[in-house]
Amino acid sequence: MYSKVLSGTVHGVDGCHINVEADVSNGLPVFDMVGYLGAEVREAKERVRTALRNSGFSLPARHITVNLSPANLHKEGSTFDLAIAVAILSAMEMIPPNAVEEYVILGELSLNGEVRPVNGVLPMLSYAQKQGVKKAIVPASNALEGAVLSGIEVYGAMNLSEVVRHLSNEKDMEKPWEPVRINVGQLFTAGADTEADFSEVTGQTFAKRGLEIAAAGFHNLLMVGPPGAGKSMLAQCIPSILPALTLDESIEITKIYSVKGLLKEQQALITSRPFRSPHHTLSSAALSGGGGIPVPGEMSLAHNGVLFLDELPEFKREALEVMRQPLEDKRLTLSRVHASYTFPADFMLVAAMNPCPCGYYPDRRRCHCSESMIRRYLTKVSQPLLDRIDLCVEITSVPVEQLRQRAREETSEQIQKRVAMAHERQRKRYIKEGILFNSQLSVSQLERYCSLSSEEGAFLLDAVKQYQFSARAYHRILRVARTIADLAGEQRILKEHLCEAIAYHNANLKYWNVE
Repeated sequence: MYSKVLSGTVHGVDGCHINVEADVSNGLPVFDMVGYLGAEVREAKERVRTALRNSGFSLPARHITVNLSPANLHKEGSTFDLAIAVAILSAMEMIPPNAVEEYVILGELSLNGEVRPVNGVLPMLSYAQKQGVKKAIVPASNALEGAVLSGIEVYGAMNLSEVVRHLSNEKDMEKPWEPVRINVGQLFTAGADTEADFSEVTGQTFAKRGLEIAAAGFHNLLMVGPPGAGKSMLAQCIPSILPALTLDESIEITKIYSVKGLLKEQQALITSRPFRSPHHTLSSAALSGGGGIPVPGEMSLAHNGVLFLDELPEFKREALEVMRQPLEDKRLTLSRVHASYTFPADFMLVAAMNPCPCGYYPDRRRCHCSESMIRRYLTKVSQPLLDRIDLCVEITSVPVEQLRQRAREETSEQIQKRVAMAHERQRKRYIKEGILFNSQLSVSQLERYCSLSSEEGAFLLDAVKQYQFSARAYHRILRVARTIADLAGEQRILKEHLCEAIAYHNANLKYWNVE
């Protein structure tokens, strides 16, 4: 007899459907699996056979054929185990064939019949929901992850026997199987993890202002200064002032972490913006994502959050250059022989570096690096990458006397209120554009939302000519000025906003125009 069960897999960070077809017929007692299968899927035959036996179901001495379609799509992972077992039992008429029609079934089977968690449940169920599927059976450990979606009932399975009893006749179960429920709003009101606070940073007023602007508009930022000046500490404070996540943003991030297998046990959603801080020894593949079947890299794991690169010139040149296109397109496409994979990569780049190999340039009393050494060190960061950084902030050492005085500093909560207000202005302004931040404005959108009066326009053009800014730098100055105006509560971009934006963009001239 023939049976079909709906399952799923992940392509990049998006889900897609896989039909698990089973046929049990007369013939030699063989268990065949076909459908362009990876090694883990081929091994499912032995896992399913043993799990069925240990769950009290014996396979008949007949010809069993399992096909995973579409046949032209390569299947990887152990996601199909539970669906294969259910399809076989349905073909053997131990489960009513019509009972499985309304479900998508995901999960790995252990040899004793337990249902183990798998990666990528959220993107697979999200796709199933869009296709009109109303019910899903997933591992109990993944149930909360799927339950954040509305319009689809998610059942958490502990073992194969439980699934069979549910599909055969719910009334025979001692306790009716109820779908998992979750209060999504309550997840966002839960307390966040302890974060570094700006009140712990003494001085650095100019740098704090730059970080506030960057957080409000989601702009890329570079900090340049001597060792021990507080660059890393300032970066670690950034998550405490970032705007709160929307539900859609949270689901996007959770999909990526689900595919990567980085969700904690029983974690339903990631409700705070990611802060990724990889070591400078990472490869370009680790940054962008890689493998025969690519998985998300650090740029995608920082999606809707912060990617912090400390000691920027120490990163491999090829790794840094990989970021250039994603910083513009907000996504990353990896091509393989059999398919192309697109990963989201809309992150806020925050980088920190010393101005020279010893770290003390331009203080010639402490810096003894030659001009050629300084130039060689700084050119490890290419000009095209610098052009994609909206704000460059110079960090100076804080005198010990100032550290001992411990003056009252502004808290992250106070700064975050201003950031949140600026973000709300952006949200309302771009509600029909499908974007949330000024940094996401396209060139055509800049013309609509960042128009300048004749006086301000002439001032900006003079600055562009004087400092020989590129067209990309011109557009980035406009985006930053728009954010500064939002922080000030102004509808129009004024000359003072342009001056401040140019000042933050001009800081790099002090170092990269070294003579």
